[in-house]
Amino acid sequence: MAKYLLLKHYRGAPTPVNDVPMDQWTPEEISAHIQYMNDFAARLEKTGEFVDGQALAPEGAWVRYDGEGRPPVTDGPFAETKDLIAGWMIIDVDDYDRAVELAGELSAAPGAGGKPIHEWLEVRPFLTAPPTIPECSVHG
Repeated sequence: MAKYLLLKHYRGAPTPVNDVPMDQWTPEEISAHIQYMNDFAARLEKTGEFVDGQALAPEGAWVRYDGEGRPPVTDGPFAETKDLIAGWMIIDVDDYDRAVELAGELSAAPGAGGKPIHEWLEVRPFLTAPPTIPECSVHG
């Protein structure tokens, strides 16, 4: 099994087919979208492929270390041109092909007009431990 992070973007990814921002959806369209996401996660829980997932608010800031004894530097809230993550899901699947298959299904979540969004999802594998190098012994 391999873990993958599926990232949903508010912006920063290529424009989806059904490109109507969620703040312009009806309450029914929002409910249908959330129900699709919940049903998708519930189905993956049954197969043992769902690990976790969360929706994220659009607010946020970039933060970085600025040196010993200095407060962190922030750049935010996010500027209009910065990428924003809308949410994420962690899946634990047999291989990359299964991760892509599930991301494709998740991309079909309904949006405006009840039609699939066709949104782009970023599929990122978890970094695994580097391979162990056997110790060599020198014989003299």
